Parts: sequence; structure tokens; C-alpha cells
Amino acid sequence: MTWVIWRQYRVSAAVAGAILAAFAVLFLITGLQDATRWHAALASCAKDRTCGNLSQIVSLTTGPVDGPVYTLTILALAVPLLFGMFWGSPAVARERETGTVQFAWTQSVTRRRWLSVKTGWLLLAGAIFGGAAAGLVTWWYAPLNALHQNQFQQGYFDLQGVVPIGYAVFAAALGIAAGTLIGRSLPALAVTAGVFLAVRLAVTYWARVHFMPAVTSIHSVTQSFTPTGAAWQLAQGVVLPGGKLTTTLIANPGTLEQLPGATWPAACPQTQQMNSTLTCLAHLGYRSFTTYQPGYRFWPFQFIETGIFAALAAALIAVTFFVIRRRDA
Repeated sequence: MTWVIWRQYRVSAAVAGAILAAFAVLFLITGLQDATRWHAALASCAKDRTCGNLSQIVSLTTGPVDGPVYTLTILALAVPLLFGMFWGSPAVARERETGTVQFAWTQSVTRRRWLSVKTGWLLLAGAIFGGAAAGLVTWWYAPLNALHQNQFQQGYFDLQGVVPIGYAVFAAALGIAAGTLIGRSLPALAVTAGVFLAVRLAVTYWARVHFMPAVTSIHSVTQSFTPTGAAWQLAQGVVLPGGKLTTTLIANPGTLEQLPGATWPAACPQTQQMNSTLTCLAHLGYRSFTTYQPGYRFWPFQFIETGIFAALAAALIAVTFFVIRRRDA
């Protein structure tokens, strides 16, 4: 069975490997250049004691301004989906369309073993290619992560660490399940794309923020507060004298913002003397708050999300085995 799987996928595996190797060479060249600039900037700012302005001093090719290679890293978001669409979806659907499943399931190899071997290799291939792409991107982003501390932000989080492996395994399992249930390659491919994107968006924009309870820091309106490290800031606003939190008012040094529906205290009129207005707010009992996920939770969040997608993949494979076992040959 393993030899048969290799014969079926050897061309596409060679193409995928060649593309990955080309990207690796490009990332290696530009990544080493950025690493050299980054370490030189660190040495220089440490000597001159100007590291506080490092983001304004050093220029990296990983930045969005001069970023053709940066754009290629964003395209890595599509790697798991493409794997699920073009490797996972046809795995069973093509066999059913061409009728070869009638031959495969009536020989000495049982349908259970046939599916086990095929699924096992496809999931392993997805994990390998997804992990290789994620490893390259994570290494390449290292100077940018150190400079901007934004790897926890949406878009960056999804490209690095171990979550791309979970995405790739889930996409492969989703493609196999869709192909098994639908039995036709093109509809299965479309369903795989739609469901994958829907699940990814749901986890990214709704579920991820709830993996662990967020931290809320309350501080004086006359003092600024910035979470340390690669924190993911979720909300910012004002604590009213009664203790209620509102995001329609934002009061920090250098910032006085009143959104529609907010009630500004008449005793503290907004003037050009912003410091006096903030001091007045502080005397009335107003405080500022910032809600965020601390940067040290990056890896726990990575493993939680990877586990979610691995569990979804396992459920899809279980459904696939159930359908194959009960379907007549």
C-alpha cells in the first residue's frame, strides 16, 4: 500500500518539495541579511544608548514597506488549505469517480487498511510540509518579532510556531472526509475550501481570544501603560467612578477621545491644556484600563489552537472510517 501511495503522489510531492526548497533558499538569503542588520543595530544602539528608538533606526526587508518577500510569507497562510484541497479532497473522491475503488476494496487489502495507510501518509505529509513552511517563516520573522513584538497579533500568530501544522492536518482530514461523503473531486474541493475558511475565521476572530482569561490592568488617566513584550491588546478605555468599564471614553496622556454615546463630565471640559483635563478626571475618580493577553501566553495559545485543529481532524477521520465501513463497495 505504501508503494501505491507513493506512486500516486510522487509527482505532486516532488513539485511541492521543489517549491518549498525555492522558498527556503529565498528566505535563507533575505533572513540572514535581516539578522545581520538586526544584530548590527543592536550593537550600535547599545553603545549609544538609543535602543528605545530602535524601531525608527533599523530597516528590515521583513517590513511591509519594502516587502516582496514579506508578501510571500503572507501567502504561507494558504499552504494548509491548498494541501487539503489538492491532496486531501481527491484521496477518496477520485477513486470513487474513476471506479478504481471497486478494485481496491475487493482485493486482499481491506478497505479499512486501504484508508488507514492512505490517510496516515497524507496526514503525515501535511504535518511535514506545514511544519517545514512554518519553521521557515518563524525563523525568517525572528528579527521582525524582536523589533516590533507583534507575533501575537492576528495574521502573524497564524504564520508561526506550531499552529500551521494543526491547520495542515485539519485541512487534509477535511479534504479526505469531504471526498468520502461527496464522492466527486470538484465539489469536495469546493466544500473543503469553504469549511476550512469558515472554521479558521471562527477560531481566529471568536474562539482564540477566549482560550485563556484576558488580563485587565487599571491605571491612572495621567499615566501611560503599555503591556510588556509581545502582548495582544484587546481593549482600552476608562473606568467610571462607579467601577463600570467603558470603551467609549479613552483617556491617557496625549489622548482624549470621546466616541458617540459617551458622557463627558461637565466638570472637566476638554481644553488645549490636556494635562489639566486628565488631572481633573483623576480627581473625580476616573481611571484608565487596558485589557490584553500577555506575550508569555503566545506558546500556550499556539498549543491550544493546534490541539483544537488536531481534535477536529481526528473527528473528521473517525467520520470517514465510519462512512467507508458502512458503504457498499
